Amino acid sequence: MHALSRRPHDAPRRPGLGGVRSLSVLAALALAACGGGVSHQPTGTHEPGVQRGMATFYGDEQQGGPTASGERFDKRKLTAAHRTLPLGTRVRVTNTKNGRSVEVRINDRGPFGNRGRIIDVSEEAARRLGMLDAGVVPVVVEVLR
Repeated sequence: MHALSRRPHDAPRRPGLGGVRSLSVLAALALAACGGGVSHQPTGTHEPGVQRGMATFYGDEQQGGPTASGERFDKRKLTAAHRTLPLGTRVRVTNTKNGRSVEVRINDRGPFGNRGRIIDVSEEAARRLGMLDAGVVPVVVEVLR
């Protein structure tokens, strides 16, 4: 082979940072795809176990239907739906408009759609919170156990 016919891309690779850079880029992409370990709390608070946001309620339309826990929804029980808390978790929900609060058990998933809404409570819980007329109220949700 003639020395002039050798093209630069035919030259043997030298060990360098190319592999390390590629690995770093792949690691960064993997972290970005996983959310990078960032917690996406729907709250404006930094207290562990406390969330602030909006609450809605559900009742007649879901009555008797299945919940994520496998039990049937009963609008007369003190239960709620939350996106991430473990099923069976007990929380205190406080309506910040009137100061009323109620303890509920998480037995379903939701609310879906509006990210500002952090919990759906049963109709009975909504009655105790004084939110039946309003439908949507600002709340604080505190994990009890």
